[in-house]
Amino acid sequence: MRCLVVDDYAPFLEAASRLLQLQGIAVVGVATTGAEALRRAEELWPEVILVDINLGAESGFELAEQLDRDRRSVAVILISTHAEQDFADMIEASPAVGFLCKSALSPGAIRDLVGGRDDDDAAGGVSGP
Repeated sequence: MRCLVVDDYAPFLEAASRLLQLQGIAVVGVATTGAEALRRAEELWPEVILVDINLGAESGFELAEQLDRDRRSVAVILISTHAEQDFADMIEASPAVGFLCKSALSPGAIRDLVGGRDDDDAAGGVSGP
């Protein structure tokens, strides 16, 4: 699975990329801004894009909308250090396939969401629409 990770915090990008790659997810690129994410998505054709809800001055929700309009075949998963219930209505309204708390980030959780599973317990803190 080809993955793009979008987050404005460089240490998280590095740690998440390393974790996912060690466990079988091909992290084909990273981005720190919405504009960079849109460019990288066009260049790299990832199958899944992990988008931080809080991208500094930018909104991960707005980026998810843009990615949905531009790249209908890519699965967007929103990520955050905040609890899902803090953004539940916005997550539900977004085109993302679901949400992952950063502490629950794993290849299995990503695959569960991309595969359309809606089983929170099996995926360790994952929810889908």
